[in-house]
Amino acid sequence: MPISAPPSNRFERRRAETRQSLVRAARQILAETGDTSASIQTIAERADVGFGSFYNHFASKAELFDAAVVDALEEFGQAIDERLRETDDPAELVAAGLRLSVRMVDSHPELMQVLRHRGLGHIHSDRGLAPRALRDLERGVAAGRFIAVDPTVALSALGGSLLSLVELRFARPGLDADGAASDLAEMVLRMLGVPPDDAHDIARHPLPDLV
Repeated sequence: MPISAPPSNRFERRRAETRQSLVRAARQILAETGDTSASIQTIAERADVGFGSFYNHFASKAELFDAAVVDALEEFGQAIDERLRETDDPAELVAAGLRLSVRMVDSHPELMQVLRHRGLGHIHSDRGLAPRALRDLERGVAAGRFIAVDPTVALSALGGSLLSLVELRFARPGLDADGAASDLAEMVLRMLGVPPDDAHDIARHPLPDLV
């Protein structure tokens, strides 16, 4: 889960633990079905907290499920950042981010199910992978690595392509996921103006381990 400053006393620690239990339960429900119609009682029971505790943390189910998606987005973004912190080339960052995201279907299945069910509405979120990808696109354009496109429009194409490939990965478990992700990364880089040979090579560079 995303890292935050630890609570300063026992009461705050217990309160934070209760809130995180509710968020975790909501994430599990989103991952399993994408359905937000579960009752507050069902969510509280899954979280192993009292029914009344729910309203100490959230005003509504919608607020809880939004928090669950944000929690997943941040975990997603942090996981990618941790593995690419030594990478500077915007083209490498875009390609590796796509390819690692597809690998996370196997290494982080619950997280990727949440994104599968709810990711489309968060392509331009200010949390998770989206702001990091936008940053890399803007740097690539500024450095002349990418053609002068609107980074926000490029993010739409990048996010939609990734979500489509994640959906394909879940729908076809036997898919050569690494091969498909490399092909997609190459196509995205070429769309951004990276020369074909360079795009082909970058899309097949060794990736860091996700474990």
